[in-house]
Amino acid sequence: MAPVAANPDEDHPGMVPPGHFIKVSPPLNTEGLLVDLKLDDYLGDNKNTKEFANMVKARRAANFLAAAMIFLKDNVDMKEPLAKDHIKDRLLGHWGTCPAITFIYSHCNYLIRKHDVDMFLVTGPGHGAPAVLGNLYLEGTLSKFDNRYSWSKDGLRELIRGFSWPGGFPSHVNAEVPGAIHEGGELGYALSVSFGAVMDNPDLIVTCIVGDGEAETGPTSTAWHSYKYLDPRESGAVIPILNANGYKIAEPTVFGSMSDEELAALFSGYGYQVRIVEQMDNIDADMAASMEWAYTMIRRIQQAARCGSPITKPRWPMLILRTPKGWTGPSEIHGHQVEGTWRSHQVPLPNAKSDDEEFTALEKWLKSYNADELFEDGTPAADVRDSFPKASRLMGSNPKTYAAYQPLDLPDFKDLCVDPATNQDGWQSCMKLCGKYLAKVIDKNQTTFRIFSPDELDSNKLSAVFDSTTRNFQWDPFCSDKGGRVIEVLSEHQCQGWMQGYTLTGRVALFPSYESFLPIITTMVIQYSKFQKVARETSWRKDIGSLNYVESSTLWRQEHNGYSHQNPSFIDALVNLKTNMIRIYLPADANILLSTMSHCLASKNYVNLIISSKQPMPVYLNMDEAIRHCRAGASIWRKYSTYEGNDPDVVLIGCGNETTFEVVAAAAMLKIDCPGLRVRVVNVTDLMILSATGRHPHALSEEAFEALFTKDRPIIFNFHGYPGVVRGLIFDRISLAGRFKVNGYDEEGTTTTPFKMLTFNKCDRFNLAIDALLAIQRAGHTDLASRNIDVHVQVSDYQSRLRKHDKYILEFGEDPKDLKDIPTSVA
Repeated sequence: MAPVAANPDEDHPGMVPPGHFIKVSPPLNTEGLLVDLKLDDYLGDNKNTKEFANMVKARRAANFLAAAMIFLKDNVDMKEPLAKDHIKDRLLGHWGTCPAITFIYSHCNYLIRKHDVDMFLVTGPGHGAPAVLGNLYLEGTLSKFDNRYSWSKDGLRELIRGFSWPGGFPSHVNAEVPGAIHEGGELGYALSVSFGAVMDNPDLIVTCIVGDGEAETGPTSTAWHSYKYLDPRESGAVIPILNANGYKIAEPTVFGSMSDEELAALFSGYGYQVRIVEQMDNIDADMAASMEWAYTMIRRIQQAARCGSPITKPRWPMLILRTPKGWTGPSEIHGHQVEGTWRSHQVPLPNAKSDDEEFTALEKWLKSYNADELFEDGTPAADVRDSFPKASRLMGSNPKTYAAYQPLDLPDFKDLCVDPATNQDGWQSCMKLCGKYLAKVIDKNQTTFRIFSPDELDSNKLSAVFDSTTRNFQWDPFCSDKGGRVIEVLSEHQCQGWMQGYTLTGRVALFPSYESFLPIITTMVIQYSKFQKVARETSWRKDIGSLNYVESSTLWRQEHNGYSHQNPSFIDALVNLKTNMIRIYLPADANILLSTMSHCLASKNYVNLIISSKQPMPVYLNMDEAIRHCRAGASIWRKYSTYEGNDPDVVLIGCGNETTFEVVAAAAMLKIDCPGLRVRVVNVTDLMILSATGRHPHALSEEAFEALFTKDRPIIFNFHGYPGVVRGLIFDRISLAGRFKVNGYDEEGTTTTPFKMLTFNKCDRFNLAIDALLAIQRAGHTDLASRNIDVHVQVSDYQSRLRKHDKYILEFGEDPKDLKDIPTSVA
């Protein structure tokens, strides 16, 4: 059924009921669909003022700069007749989206000047970098951060020539661009990043441009729901602007092909109030009215919440901006329309240096902006400069985008330590204890720490956090308006996007997840890491908190959910990133996890991955031992070794919860069955220490490595994830050649028992003991006969016990009780 005319809500004037949208002028009377709010209601006498004229002129300057950046290497101010030698040999960049970005940028500035708004811009069409850079040059932000781009002939030339040129800005928005918190390659995540940025930033408004090609992505589709997790009492707001310019790289877009009524129905269904801006003959007045309306609605919603009378399910504003793709660019070339079509998406005149028709069109296009009216020796004209806000409100230098880090006030994790000597049964769920610690973190950091999680917090045994907080879901009456620090939504993309926005604007967050589901966000983390790598190399960007992930519900205990839930590949993705960016920790017990979590929450500029079990596990180390172990990254566990690990015949290494448990159990079993054997047990908690010296900041020196793993004895490494990860890390360790065997997840699994999951992948105690005996025999360092060890007999016994286990689980459906513990004779 078609929506009817909108009537303001009596209790909250200006709020539009579901199923309605507002369009500025002229009104559309067909079926009463649209309502004319009249421009004068918002602009009064301002619509033809000099301020509007200045804004239009500044936009003309920004569009000229954007076009010049794509094409010119010389004659950058067009004071001379254009020559083909002035054109770059390689034409790179995306023009089509630039005019809409400059248009929106100018209206953000207009709103900031009018209301003194704390605002910055997130551009989903990240390849519209020329538009952003042009505005940053005009407002003086580029020269603030890099004096190469001063207002001068040289500065102007550096900007235009340097775009997509070695040593200059790349073709998309990245960390070198002031005001940016979103990498241009992250197609689909602009909206979720924007919402993350305004959480716990009560006065901030982020204007987010969503390209209509980007809007086709799954992450953006889910991100429209983000405002349902935004508490207006404690957080700022986002003005989403869908730029429906009709085309992506080579065909029409879904949203550009939808009618006003269809778009209004869609976004009204999402819960927004919608205004459509498309009156090209009065576009500035149309947009200014719309931005004013959006700002008014935001402040009304916030004021109601902050006065103790929150609006139930408030309908936040959004804009749909219909402008031609490549607006103000060449209209036609070679008999084909360019402006308003896909042909304007990238370089609309790709052969301008060699084709006479395109060259003539380029000259006409660049001259149409009348650059001599816009610049004097690279300095923007006074009326252009006047269209920008005061220095403290310039979007490109908003400190929240580059210098807002607030370290957490962390509680003492040692207060929660478990003493293995006095703990009743010596076992503890790592994640349950971690939940208690995180509750204390929340208590001390009510506005600077959040947990973003898929719908798995209880399942991952972190429910103790709810002793200190609640979930934050504004459309749930039991969770709304309570300042909850936990946001749960069944979308890993949204959790990642929110965390990025929250972290890049100075706060700290944690992302807990099932291990098998984190790989969903792999490309997002890779793009973020690229952004952060460049940020660390950009002098004016300050420290930020680390991105922190904790994986639980690990593959080894997904025997009940089956093969589909057994996936440790997030580790593989991270180890391939720049090594100074990533940290991967596999704490083997609850005390080690507490120490690790505290360290990660205090760290800066990294991507931290913690992998831990939610099942009860032994507590191997007291807290002092755990802290020393974490500092070292790995250590010999003497009390679980034979002869305290001295002069070993073999080294058994555990890395991960369940895999370390089996290493300790294997050592205990060998102590019983082969009492003359010398076994050293080592635990690795910091995976990156294995890297060759110089390849990672945590990599062990050769001397330290040999002290742990010996110079010449066989090594059996029992790893939590794919064996190839470890093999890749130790590849350059020459001393390991021929004596290093890695067991790990080998893509074998099903719905079975926990111990069978281990035997499937040969990570169980029996296979480890077999590997150890055979490796000692092959190495020839040890006279096994003199120690009464018959390798063939002992290996046959272990193989027989494996076969018995297979028969047992088929009959009883569970593992024998004696395989759920460590043999009791271990010290």
